[in-house]
Amino acid sequence: MARWPRAVRWATRAATGLGLLLALLLALRLWPHAPLREQLALSIPLYDRHGSLLRLTLAPDEQYRLWTPLDTIAPPLVQATLLYEDRGFWWHPGVDPAALARSAWQMARGGRRQGGSTLTMQLARRLYRLDSSSPGGKLQQMAAALWLEARYGKRELLEAYLNTAPYGSNIEGAGAASLVYFHHDAAHLTLPEALTLAVIPQHPGQRVAAGRSGTASSAPNPALEAARQRLWALWRARHPGEADAHLPPLAALSRGQLPFEAPHLTDMLLAQARQASARDNPVLEDDGSIHTTLDLPMQRTLERVMGGYLKGRAGVGIRNASALLLDASTMEVRAVVGSANYRDEAIAGQVNGTLGKRSPGSTLKPFIYALGLDQGLLHPRTLLKDAPTAFGPFTPENFDGQFMGPVAAQDALIRSRNIPAVSLAARLTQPNLYQFLQLNHISRLESEAHYGLALVLGGGEVTPEELARLYALLPNGGVARPLNYLRPPPQGPRAAPPEEAAAPPRLLSPEATFITLDMLRQTPRPDTGAPAQPAIAWKTGTSWGFRDAWTAGVFGRHVLVVWVGEFDGSGNPAFIGIDAAAPLFLRMVDALRAQRLDPGELPQPQPANLRRVEVCTSTGAPPDALCPARTTTWFIAGKSPIQPSHLHRALWVDAQTGQVLCGPQAASAPHAKEVVVEQWGSDMQRLFKQAGLPRRTLDDSTCRHGASSEGTAPDATGADAPTITSPLRAVRYLLNPRKPQPLLLRADAAAGVKTLYWFANDSLLGRTAPGESLPWLPPQPGDYSLRVVDEVGRVDVRGVRVEGQE
Repeated sequence: MARWPRAVRWATRAATGLGLLLALLLALRLWPHAPLREQLALSIPLYDRHGSLLRLTLAPDEQYRLWTPLDTIAPPLVQATLLYEDRGFWWHPGVDPAALARSAWQMARGGRRQGGSTLTMQLARRLYRLDSSSPGGKLQQMAAALWLEARYGKRELLEAYLNTAPYGSNIEGAGAASLVYFHHDAAHLTLPEALTLAVIPQHPGQRVAAGRSGTASSAPNPALEAARQRLWALWRARHPGEADAHLPPLAALSRGQLPFEAPHLTDMLLAQARQASARDNPVLEDDGSIHTTLDLPMQRTLERVMGGYLKGRAGVGIRNASALLLDASTMEVRAVVGSANYRDEAIAGQVNGTLGKRSPGSTLKPFIYALGLDQGLLHPRTLLKDAPTAFGPFTPENFDGQFMGPVAAQDALIRSRNIPAVSLAARLTQPNLYQFLQLNHISRLESEAHYGLALVLGGGEVTPEELARLYALLPNGGVARPLNYLRPPPQGPRAAPPEEAAAPPRLLSPEATFITLDMLRQTPRPDTGAPAQPAIAWKTGTSWGFRDAWTAGVFGRHVLVVWVGEFDGSGNPAFIGIDAAAPLFLRMVDALRAQRLDPGELPQPQPANLRRVEVCTSTGAPPDALCPARTTTWFIAGKSPIQPSHLHRALWVDAQTGQVLCGPQAASAPHAKEVVVEQWGSDMQRLFKQAGLPRRTLDDSTCRHGASSEGTAPDATGADAPTITSPLRAVRYLLNPRKPQPLLLRADAAAGVKTLYWFANDSLLGRTAPGESLPWLPPQPGDYSLRVVDEVGRVDVRGVRVEGQE
């Protein structure tokens, strides 16, 4: 058999070897391998809602390094880097023999040192931490470059190089360098900026030597400028269309000027990112960044206003505060000022006060009134009593120690009267205030019995963040939604599990929130004495012991909560809501509006079931013929109370003697004159007398007795019936057999009533005047029915349970 010619055999063997080599290279390329990105520890950039950098963290290896996809790096930087570092990158296999020979020749001649390493070789040295200063190290570097070329494509390698190249000090990668030096991402690099970054990796220590003190270099760096001019000449040769003959100087910024904005918020989000799993991290986006909802201009405005305000109040010991600004329309947080100064150790400045539990003082009162509106207990002009009242062992007082007597619900709210709020809270059911807070997921609440009615006046604790969420119910029509610190990703809101996809709950009706906002908008500013214009719905609060001063409110589409105090809970007589927190709150609102950062309110149509109705000014009830003055108020159809009032009474009196005339012939009696009097109860009469404003009273008891004797029965259950004020409803009393303590029976009565009769299970206990106490010692434990009857037979009944104490 004829043998193949030797040349053919050699060609066959060469082809076979080449095929095997190509197969090996293809297998290496197709064999599963981790992306180069996973070999690097990365920094975390945090941005505000407009894309402005808030903060750039160090990677775990103490480097500033971001992974920036090649497609998002400005093309001039890519082109300038290849032009300056490796013009043959796209065709060499990772090692460029011609460049190596050229470098060796230049060194042998003693000329300017010229690098022979390709971009792939430089990448290999940084990825594998190789020392290429020796011949052996150089061979290792070349082998590693060939290995990388076999495993990865050219675009992947170029992308990896641009993300690992040294740009001075501990700054690696074009993405980090762009943020550090120019404060914007690599996609928006200008040509002068791109040329600057392209020449730094060759000699980073020499070309980035100025500006390390934290300020920009005032004079250009000679080495950097010379390298830029050389690259500029190469660039113009490649791009003859560039007509500029001179490259403008550009001083790079130092890393000391990295933004450090909203530190309390960024600290919180970074802590959440570290606690979450790497695969399913709800804080980090796919590129490893954090995009917040914070608005940097708003953040800086609040910080500036707070700094100036506290500087002016330092003389009275006001030196720390916190503030949280929320866009209620989206529930996105726009500003977080956790303390007056993050770096001030004297005030524990790194503590985030917006997450601290504090007593809210009176800032919860608007929700008591909103619940009362929903439960049909009142409307804005309903008359409430601001009088000394005991709720079992709890005897609240007003902040000023005074009592106003009868007061309209709206005035009681904006004047922050404690007694009407507690009395109203005691009547709330399903939900009461405690249950309402539970429905709003207020954290770490004690049992309801632990607080009692003291919860109304700040007996519990909330965070400014939780309080902002509560106040967002008002502009959102009572719908409860969580706060959001993170911008939704480009593909839309983060997907929620099916069980969490339910519609947010409605905890207050649109009518109740509409009216509550309207009432709060009538609160006068302390600086002008008139309601704010444009309108602001706001409420202050002061905790017991003057430890916390609050102001929370709604303006435009925003909710703002301001707290003033000390993180250690120490008290200060200056920590009063209206004096310490309200001025700061109003200055912040005014500053935001002055800078046009508040776009105004969203359109809020009047709820369908809401009406304006006419009521009597002095009673809040539907006006009758005797009502001296009328006004209008909001009324929720089917809910708001419509009971008539018996406050005003028309009587005929003798104009000369002032005596009441009785009987059907009274009008025709000589000197008869008809007068309208207000029939206030005994408790209100005492308050008017103490205030030096006694109301005119006329004793018509003789007429009423006479009417009864003529066969007209008195109204035993009407509005003029006595009212038992002690003991309370639904309260159990313990009877100690060793040291029995009597119960005090007390009741108020209508005007003109002088004597009240007390009964227990139909047994007469004694008589008192209205407002006086009658001691009663139950003979034994059990259920008793207590009755009080006035002179004309009107009665009030209350059940009492007496339990024996062991």
